[in-house]
Parts: sequence; C-alpha cells; structure tokens
Amino acid sequence: MRHINLVIVGVITLMVVSCNPKKEEVEILKQSDFPAPPVAEVIPDTFINFGQQRVDNYYWLKDKNNPKVIDYLNAENIYTDSIMASTRTLQQTIFEEIVGRMKEDDESYPSFKDGYYYYSRTEKGKQYRTYCRRKGSMESPEEIIFDVNAMAEGKPAFIFRGYSISPDNSKAVYFYNETGSYAEFTMKVKDLASGEDVGFSMDGVASVAWANDNKTLFYSVIDQTLRSSKVYRQQLDATAGELVYEEKDARFGTYVYGSKTRQHIFIASASSTTSEERYISADRPADPFKVFLPRVQDVEYSVYPHKDKFFVRYKDKENLNGMIYEMPLTGYEDRAAWKLFVPHDKDVRIESIDILKDHVLLELRKNGLAEIQVKPVSGEGETETIAFPEPVYTASLSGNPEYDAVTFRYSYTSLNRPTTLYEYNIETKETEKLKEQEVPSGFNPDDYTVERLWATAPDGVQVPMAVVYKKGLKKDGSNPALLYSYGSYGISSDVYFSASMYSLIDRGFVYAVAQIRGGSDLGEQWYEDGKLLHKKNTFTDFIACSEKLIQDGYTSSYKLAAMGGSAGGLLMGAVANMRPDLYQTIVAQVPFIDVVNTMLDDTLPLTTGEYEEWGNPNEEEYYNYILSYSPYDNITAQDYPNILITGGINDSQVLFHEPAKYAAKLRALKTDDNILLLHMNMDSGHGGATGRYDGIKDTAFEFAFILNRVGIDK
Repeated sequence: MRHINLVIVGVITLMVVSCNPKKEEVEILKQSDFPAPPVAEVIPDTFINFGQQRVDNYYWLKDKNNPKVIDYLNAENIYTDSIMASTRTLQQTIFEEIVGRMKEDDESYPSFKDGYYYYSRTEKGKQYRTYCRRKGSMESPEEIIFDVNAMAEGKPAFIFRGYSISPDNSKAVYFYNETGSYAEFTMKVKDLASGEDVGFSMDGVASVAWANDNKTLFYSVIDQTLRSSKVYRQQLDATAGELVYEEKDARFGTYVYGSKTRQHIFIASASSTTSEERYISADRPADPFKVFLPRVQDVEYSVYPHKDKFFVRYKDKENLNGMIYEMPLTGYEDRAAWKLFVPHDKDVRIESIDILKDHVLLELRKNGLAEIQVKPVSGEGETETIAFPEPVYTASLSGNPEYDAVTFRYSYTSLNRPTTLYEYNIETKETEKLKEQEVPSGFNPDDYTVERLWATAPDGVQVPMAVVYKKGLKKDGSNPALLYSYGSYGISSDVYFSASMYSLIDRGFVYAVAQIRGGSDLGEQWYEDGKLLHKKNTFTDFIACSEKLIQDGYTSSYKLAAMGGSAGGLLMGAVANMRPDLYQTIVAQVPFIDVVNTMLDDTLPLTTGEYEEWGNPNEEEYYNYILSYSPYDNITAQDYPNILITGGINDSQVLFHEPAKYAAKLRALKTDDNILLLHMNMDSGHGGATGRYDGIKDTAFEFAFILNRVGIDK
C-alpha cells in the first residue's frame, strides 16, 4: 500500500535440530520466561457481507484519539523494550558496524543542468543531507540550497521530499513534512538569492511543474483519502489557485510534470491499469489543456517529448511488456501517423525511457535482469547494448538532465558489489566510472558467493531467487538465513548492495531475495499472475523459495527468518498463516495486514485506487477471495514463529491500527511459546525513523531480534 527493565525469570535450553542429523544446543528465551505481554481489550464489532458474518474483536484500535488505544500502544512498546533489553549491547554493536561501512562524510557526484552543477552531501553525525550547487564549474563558490539538518532541528520526524528549480534558476519549489508521512507534504517556494520563502505555500501537494515565465506553478493536491485528484494553476503572488483539472474517477490519481525539453507541461492521470495525459505549451500557461490520447480501459501510455516528435510507451492487454511508438508533434491523433519504434517482445519488458537530442535510452528487463540500450532517434543505425557479466545484479538508467548531451549515466549494483555510478559516452563508446560506494571499514566482494536459484512453485512455474553468503559456507542445513521479498504492484524485488545486511552475512547468515509473482521481475505477465484473483501465487512462490533454501541445505526451518514490509508485510502475514512451520522468525514491517476491512472502507487513504490491485470486495467474488487470504482474518489457533511487527503512528500508507490489531489478535490465538513483539514508532510514519542514524538504529533493532532468536548474541 500501502522503558521498563523486567527481570528475566529463567533460561531454558532449546534443542535445535537442522535438516541433517546433527544437533546443537542454543539457549533461547521464550515468551514464558518473561512477564505476561499486554492484552488488548476485546470489544467485538460484527460485520455482515454477502450473508457472511465477521467478528472483529479489535476494530476499536483504529481510533488514535482514544486514550485507551494510545495506552495499549505504549504498553506494547514498553513490553518490547523489556524483551529486547538483553540485546542492547548487540544492537549497539550492529549500529556501529553499519555506520563503519558507510562513508559518513560523503558527496553525491555532481549533475549539470542549465549552467549549474547540483549535488548533495552528508556530514558525520548529521541525520540529513545538505543540497548544494555551483555555477558553471565545481571550482565556483558553493551555494547551499537546502540544509535539511537546520530545517529538521528539534523535530522528532522530518521528511524532505525534494525540490524543483525554476527555468531562470532563481527559485526552488520544495516539499517537506514533520510527521514522517509519505503522502502529505507542504509545498513552499524559496528565493535562492535571499534564502527566504516567497509567494504562497500549500499543504497536501503531490506534484508540481514550473511554467517558462518563472512565476506560474501548476500543482496537484490530495483529497481526504490522500488521492492526488486536482490540478491548480497559480502565480506566485496570487492568494489562490485556479482549478484546471479534476480527476473524478476514484481509481485514478493525477499528477503534473514538465517535459525535459521545457516545451510542455503535462497532466497525467493513471490507475494501475489505465492512463491518460493532457498537455499545454510551457510558454503559454494560460492555455487550456489538451488531451493527448483519450483514455481506454486497460490501455496505459506515457509521453516522452523530443523537440521534433513524441515518443510514446504504449501498453495494452495484448502487449503487456510495452512497445514504443514515434509520433509527430501534430496530427498524431491519426493512428496512421504512428511509427513503431520498438516492437513488443513477450520476453522483454520496457522499464523506462530517456530522451536525448540524438538518441533514445532504454532500460529493459529480460529474464529478470536489466539491460540498457541506446538507439538513434531516427530509428536507423546500430542499437548499442550495455551488457553486464554477473549472474544477479541491478542496473538502472540515471540518464542526463541535459537534452543535448552525448553522455548518460547508469548505476550498477549486486548483492556483493557496492553501488557504482558510470557515465557512457555514446560517440566514443567509452565508459567512465564516476563514483563507487565506499565501505570505510573494508569490503572484499570476492569473500562472498552470489548465486541465482530457481524454485518450483506448486503450479510448476520456476521462481528466481538471488542468494549471497560468505565463502566456505557448508550447505548442511545448519546456517541461519533471511529471505526477503515484496511481490505487489508490479514492483520488482531487485538485488542491491546493502551495507547493513553484512552484519547478518558476516555472522554466518545466508541472505536471499525471492523474485516472486506480483512484481514485474520476469515481465508484466509476472505481475498479472500475482494480483487480483491470482494473488495467492505471491504467497506460494515465497513458500516455494523458502522450501528450496531448506531442501538444498542452505538453512533449516529452525534457522530461517523472513522479512517484508508494507504489501510485503501482507506477504509475511499470509505465509505465517499458511506455513508457520517453515520459519523460525518473521519480521513484518508496517504490514498491510487487515485487507478486508481496509478495502471495504473507501474513506481510508488509497483504498479506491487499490481495487485494480486486490479487487473490489464490494463484489462477492473478490470479497470471498480476499477474505480467504487476508492475514488478519485468517489467524488461527496454531503455533506461529517468533514475530516482530513494526508500525508508525503517522503512517499514511498502512494506518497504525493494522499492525496493532495484528499483534493483539495473534496474542489471543497463537498456541506457541515464541516471542511476539509490536514496535510502534510514536513519532513517524511508513518509513520509520526519518534521520539516517535513527533509521540505522531501527535496522539494528530488527537484526538484533533475528539474531537473538537463533541464539547469536554477539
């Protein structure tokens, strides 16, 4: 989507048996070794849909204005702190390890746009970035655009979402909030010469674009359900904006953006299956917007303007991976004027496009791996392909903000290769390494093995999985492991170098990423096969990957942990219900767990726009299907793994009550003696702590829980 120290009353010895005959003794405290956890009051609410009755004992937990709700959350946090008290030294050790692997004083590689070099930097001990620019040369005086540390001073949460510079380089429109919400931002405009805010400010802004007159802004705003639904035009010195477009279909969100060529301003409206765009000349901001192509259900398109033509990525039910058409600037309404630039390929998904004066840059996905191609704008001549040698990696276009450029940038990373930024010169065919992620404490990629495995799902489909571990590891079932995935909204579970993850890997963990259906890892059909009435494929794919790790001796069910967040938290809840025997520990981060109740309440944020992902439960077929897997509704009286649940009181994507209710119901029904914790951030939202050091503390906390559950305390 979406501290009290308690006395430990005893220590028990648990005999842990791996999938080989060997046994080992590990001292692991259980729930019964601690004072009793909080118990949420049972206040039944009854719901009837399609003749079926549901009783929700914890529906009352959704009201954060109820003091009893806050009392319960505080009690859970106190309990969590008490259980985790013995791991504080381990948490601090992990925190220091992760900090030791990152360059605290660091600077992004500068990017040139409209006469300025833009970059950002971090400083040791500071939570947030500083955004800067230099005119004409990196030897010119530095101009600090935004010092986010100063902006966030004294605030428990602060998100700086970014900024957009006016065409004349004199002003910056920027977005921020002090709640940690990822959906609600205040927009202001800063005069870069004086450093003062100028003109109007607006709450709830989702997107913005400058007109070429440097004084007219177009912006979209969210409604009470956090759907970006209206676009306004407003001059800086005006007190109110003029509504220029309202998206009335509740499935669609609408956003405004300016083209790279500075010729156009676009309004894009999109659901998860259908899209439509409108545009005007950026030189004539008072003009009415013109529809580019009228919306057609299940047809998505995106417009990428070149100064001489339009390139359009086009997708429909017969061409799920997309194709690219070349269209004239005028007369494109006649389909006979369309020229196929890149045909559809059922095995290759078009991920993204970038336009330069003489070339079109393509980021493609083939067999679950990225490929970058460079094609002449004319469509004639040689297509260049940038290939990558490793078995599992992630590569992505960084493009070039300069339209006339003959170079572009791309980033490359893998599970054991730090993220590296490259620049490719199209004319000379040469690649230059610009910046590699530094690991100050030292890191040797050759100390680790990366593999790509394929698990067989129940329907026979082969599901890819990336695995990394320390060389010399024996596949005898004795190793702890962590399996991660997401599996929704067509978002691929790409692999990347995670400095923090090596605090587990260097302690003997196998780390794996499952590229399950519901993402687009193997193309758009992979996504289609893991959504709506096929959603359960997401869960069974993950279970198949878990079984593969166990069957091949990488780990055992006594040592396997699973982790996922948001919609990936739904995944965690589903597999915990379906196959609790496979996992020793589960970490469900801000889990979208109460699917039926949330999807039935169209007053909640983001609900109506989700119908094309999960289905509309106001229709009986979808109601029954969602009810059959909704994690909250399918908790039963059975043994569950150790579970850590996280949430954020200001979460706008997955409201705080979902993880709270999940913890309450699990406590009431589970029959095991494993640890169940709820860790609710009382200051922030969906992403947890907003400062970089505070975020690392959250990671260290989660890793300490996982390690503690397998008996590793150092």
